[in-house]
Amino acid sequence: MKKVLFTLIAVFAFAAATSAQGVLKFGTELHDFGKLNEGPIAKYAFEVTNTGTAPVVISNAMASCGCTTPEWSKDPIMPGAKSMITVGYNTSGRPGNFTKTITVTSNAENSTVVLTIKGSVTPKASN
Repeated sequence: MKKVLFTLIAVFAFAAATSAQGVLKFGTELHDFGKLNEGPIAKYAFEVTNTGTAPVVISNAMASCGCTTPEWSKDPIMPGAKSMITVGYNTSGRPGNFTKTITVTSNAENSTVVLTIKGSVTPKASN
């Protein structure tokens, strides 16, 4: 009886250890725009790869303020596949230095990842 119980425990432990899980790997988690002119929307696309063994769905990408807008695909990222999270920063009326974050939530092993954009907006010349 002890052998059967030990065997069952070993099988369940092995199954739990080898369960499929997606993992998001970002090319970078920080983008520095450097100097930007005030007015246009500055955009950057963060590349992400699923390095795990199961599909990953990004359920949300929440910016730290309304001046930053993330866009991402709602389709699953299959193992080995890449996707993009495009972030736009509205420079209009926001001269000076900025640092903003985007919190990415998914069903991956690393279920929460924080991306950061930063830069400096040069004010428009006054007429």
